[in-house]
Amino acid sequence: MEKSTFEIIYEIIYQIPKGKVAAYGQIAELAGNRRWARVVGYALHAVPQGSDIPWHRVVKKDGEVFGGAESPGGKYQTELLKAEGVGFKGGYVDMKKYQWKKRVF
Repeated sequence: MEKSTFEIIYEIIYQIPKGKVAAYGQIAELAGNRRWARVVGYALHAVPQGSDIPWHRVVKKDGEVFGGAESPGGKYQTELLKAEGVGFKGGYVDMKKYQWKKRVF
């Protein structure tokens, strides 16, 4: 049976190592369509509560967390990332240092 788009996206997110992050567009490109960044967002929104998908490792291309650093979701995501050793500069993930380097081949 063929995998759904969300399943493909989740498989990629599972590959992001602890202490690293990936951008929505980066996940989209790895999933096969660089224009799917919004679809990645929909997939993350659909992650069931209690799932072990490391959703918190996905950030905007500039390093901004979900909803911004001051939102409840952003504060929680920031806590989870800091607990994994991810560093921040001015409320944004330091993408030069912490962005996952996996590329499409």
